[in-house]
Amino acid sequence: MDFITVPLVVGFVCLGIYSLFELFVRRKERLLIIEKISERMDVTDFGKRLSLPSYGMPRFSFSSLKVGCLLIGIGLGILVGFFCDLMVAANRHSLDFRNEYEAASAAYAASVLLFGGLGLIVAFIIETNMKRKENK
Repeated sequence: MDFITVPLVVGFVCLGIYSLFELFVRRKERLLIIEKISERMDVTDFGKRLSLPSYGMPRFSFSSLKVGCLLIGIGLGILVGFFCDLMVAANRHSLDFRNEYEAASAAYAASVLLFGGLGLIVAFIIETNMKRKENK
């Protein structure tokens, strides 16, 4: 475990320094944007341009759809990995234990990632179709 601590500490230090510089640069950019906007705006424009968002319109959040499709995909991936593991176990006479374990773990990992990604793609397709229908 000692071999990972040095790169991990160096990585965290570099990330901290980068974040600090980025924070100050963003602050300067925001101040410049506010100055440019304040030069163009007049006090009388505040009543016209600033208004509360309309809360009466339904706003759909697709995060639950994404999470649901991802979990369905992961579940299907585990199921397919289980069936692949059963097929490997049926042909056990040609594999030793290490190769069988590696094949089963690769089947589980690949199927979980594949079906999880497919679940997110399905969620994206459903979301774009619903937005398209909403705009019509």
